[in-house]
Amino acid sequence: MPKKKSGNEALEKKLSMERKSAWSIYSDSEVKKIFSFCEDYKNFLSESKTERQCIAEIISELSDADFTPIEKMKKIKPGSRGYVEFKSKSLVAFIAGADMEQFRIVGSHVDSPRLDLKPAPLFEDSELALFKTHYYGGIKKYHWVNLPLALHGVVFAKNGRKISVSIGEEPGEPKFIVPDLLPHLASEQMKKTASKAVEGEDLNVLAGNIPVRDEKVKKKIKFNILKKLYDKYGITEEDLIFAELELVPAGAPADIGMDGAMVGAYGQDDKVCAYTSLRALLELKGAPAHTAVSLFVDKEEIGSYGDTGAESFLLRSFAERYSAAAGAACSPERMLEASKAISADVTAALDPNFKSVSDPANASYLGCGVSVEKYGGSGGKYNSQDAHAEYMAFIRVVLDKNKIPWQTGELGRIDIGGGGTIAMLLSRYGMDCVDAGPCLLGMHSPCEVASKADIYSAFKLYNSFFKS
Repeated sequence: MPKKKSGNEALEKKLSMERKSAWSIYSDSEVKKIFSFCEDYKNFLSESKTERQCIAEIISELSDADFTPIEKMKKIKPGSRGYVEFKSKSLVAFIAGADMEQFRIVGSHVDSPRLDLKPAPLFEDSELALFKTHYYGGIKKYHWVNLPLALHGVVFAKNGRKISVSIGEEPGEPKFIVPDLLPHLASEQMKKTASKAVEGEDLNVLAGNIPVRDEKVKKKIKFNILKKLYDKYGITEEDLIFAELELVPAGAPADIGMDGAMVGAYGQDDKVCAYTSLRALLELKGAPAHTAVSLFVDKEEIGSYGDTGAESFLLRSFAERYSAAAGAACSPERMLEASKAISADVTAALDPNFKSVSDPANASYLGCGVSVEKYGGSGGKYNSQDAHAEYMAFIRVVLDKNKIPWQTGELGRIDIGGGGTIAMLLSRYGMDCVDAGPCLLGMHSPCEVASKADIYSAFKLYNSFFKS
């Protein structure tokens, strides 16, 4: 005969919070949707290695869904679909709502840590041609050695011609690599701290080895590489100064684990949120209650500064253009102040190999749903938007009403962890804002890992938020 539960046992279940795997919450049919959704996501990642490529891919998908550049829109009315592009690196897409004077904004960033070529990158040393690089964003420099890399970007020739460069992604194409010191000769290197084992100035990339057969040429290997660049792209050494060339991990995203439940790929911080918020917008039908806005910005990994970062006034510029085309009665500033926002960014998952850096009760776990974080920042919540309790309650209603698996957490223990997002830059307009996105293992590494269940949960949150 089953033992009868005590009153306290029943009350404990009611009062206590239990962490659950999202996989146990989703039905079998939903799990099939998750795997299908993430196949499309992996394809998006393959086409979006750089911020320029990501914005181009977003525009392609918007165009297929009948979104129109705002400058071509004569009049915005409920249900109108449009976008504003900023210098090929940032973008605002929207669907006008029944209430056109209030936004629901989901903001993500499209840049990721990488190696950029220096303005004068090419040199010859020890019978090799190499490229000098300068790392972009917060990286562990030792991650980037002995790793196959691909080169992407744009170069402008002296005549103004824009040249797109992509080397290392297609089968049979050569790749690039930063060579590391072999263990047999690394006794002194191994005594250094991890941050010094590979120095920034040591991240030089192998570019070639064959000298040109001409005794009158001084730097024969360097010249051979310059000749190849000129023959293929029409690029001279001076043109490299007027270029944006980025080295990123070569290769396609992969399923991780024998069950294929995770995605391993470069750039998931923060293209996982860029993709899920894009899909959340694209799958809206008709006019939402309030104008739904997907914001995609650049430069977050280096502080959001610059004219394509969230520190700029591109969101206000969009609001002004939108307000004029919509014939809004209130000012763009009041529209932004009345809006609600989600800073769609990733957070750290608890790593079972390095548990000591996290507070297990306040960490996010891979596979337990989208992570909603009240605040970020570091050491006393500095450089953070600390969401109000009223807004956290609003987000909980959206999550629970739509049966979305969710969790909460912090990015590491106090005074150990911390990190910034664009939340505080959205909130400066006066709008409510909170961080929410999937958690990752190996964040900022060449191969970050996300749970497919968390990716899908983020999509469901953003889509439901747009409808709220």
